[in-house]
Amino acid sequence: MCMDDAGNVTFPKALHDTLRINYYKGYLKNLKRAIHEGAKVTGYFAWSLLDNFEWRSGYTSRFGIIYVDFKDLTRYPKMSAYWFRTLLTRKKP
Repeated sequence: MCMDDAGNVTFPKALHDTLRINYYKGYLKNLKRAIHEGAKVTGYFAWSLLDNFEWRSGYTSRFGIIYVDFKDLTRYPKMSAYWFRTLLTRKKP
């Protein structure tokens, strides 16, 4: 399963990608469980850093954690980008 938003999601609404955050939370929770059960995992990355051209759907889907305004290529971090930053910089208990 991939986590994309329709390309017609308007700015700044597209920045509030709580569905994507929930997707990553669930995915990483299950990945952690698999590691504890013995899966050999050496890394993980978000499917797409930036919204971009997709071969199958052109610019009609947005996958990235960074919103790209395709008119002037300005980039805006989505809530999911900030969520990842917090996840990666938090202190372990």
